[in-house]
Amino acid sequence: MVQQGTEALLLAILGLFSLCVVMVFLFVIFQKKKNVLLMHQTEAARQYEKEIIESQVEIREQTLRNISWELHDNIGQLLTLAKIQLQSVKENPHHITDVNDNLTTIINEVRSLSKSINPDYISKINLSEAVQIEIDRFNKLNYIKASLTTKGDIFQLDKKAEIIIFRILQEFFSNTIKHSKATELAVEMEYVKNKLYIKAIDNGRGFEVNNAGNNGIGLTNMKKRGALINAEVAINSEIDTGTSLIIALTNTR
Repeated sequence: MVQQGTEALLLAILGLFSLCVVMVFLFVIFQKKKNVLLMHQTEAARQYEKEIIESQVEIREQTLRNISWELHDNIGQLLTLAKIQLQSVKENPHHITDVNDNLTTIINEVRSLSKSINPDYISKINLSEAVQIEIDRFNKLNYIKASLTTKGDIFQLDKKAEIIIFRILQEFFSNTIKHSKATELAVEMEYVKNKLYIKAIDNGRGFEVNNAGNNGIGLTNMKKRGALINAEVAINSEIDTGTSLIIALTNTR
């Protein structure tokens, strides 16, 4: 009996020891997986912040290019016209009214331009307003016939998400103007409850979406940036028909 009791005790101790070993083993595996998950989360957060910074830098660079275009294509032409008008005032004094009107236009254009490069002004406007400014600029400079339609009740998005979406749209707009030879660009923003749907369509020459060579014009960047904010980004195109960009985002603010 004593021997049987001793054997039972040894078996119990062995079983308990084995259980402890298994628990330690499982704990080690759990910790490793937890560490890997935390590492991935940290890396994802780092990549997200890096992308935000890069997008902000690119938006600033695009803004500077916009200023350059406006100075050359818009204000420069208005100043040239004002110079011509001033030269004709001596012979035709009534032209002074035209000069005055033109100078008023130039002043308003400069004020508008100064607003667009003011960080405080930019930070206070929402995504829809920022897109409208881009659309207005395209029309004013006669780059393309552009329009923006906004549906639903506009809600505020997370500012970082707005930066990403605005940069995606800027890339699409840039491709449309530089590469597509489009004459029309239509943008629709629809706010439905906590979701935002954006569709941008041009009537350009189109391209083959699955052609690997087309990744060089920003298509990969658009989708990668969309993934950072859990936005669905789809790009469709048909040769000689046009290209469309569709963005769907759930507001988590």
